Amino acid sequence: MQQYTIGQAARLLGVSPDTARRWADAGRVATHRDESGRRVIDGRDLAAFSVELAQTGHADEETSYTSARNAFPGIVTAIKLGDVAAQVEIQAGPHRLVSLLTREAVEELGLEVGMQATARVKSTNVHIDRV
Repeated sequence: MQQYTIGQAARLLGVSPDTARRWADAGRVATHRDESGRRVIDGRDLAAFSVELAQTGHADEETSYTSARNAFPGIVTAIKLGDVAAQVEIQAGPHRLVSLLTREAVEELGLEVGMQATARVKSTNVHIDRV
């Protein structure tokens, strides 16, 4: 299971590390210590929290979002595998991106819920890069 430091989680959520720390201190997202003593968040917990955050919003925080070269770094929140095709959802700050790709591509990338990934958008196509 991929784990994220508070700083990494903050970047994926589009907030400051202080805000992510306050949310963790308040129990809004579960953390634990890794073998180095750093406070980390399990990928699945962060994925669930990012979806909740996007649905409820966080108006108490002033945030700005940008898309540099149409790249949306985020966290994989859902994967639906069919026999040939697959659907991958990424929460990138307030943006929920959905990409339809082959099952083979998902398996080759080793994508899992909770994993960091970048959605790249060109015209009407969304491509997924594993980070």
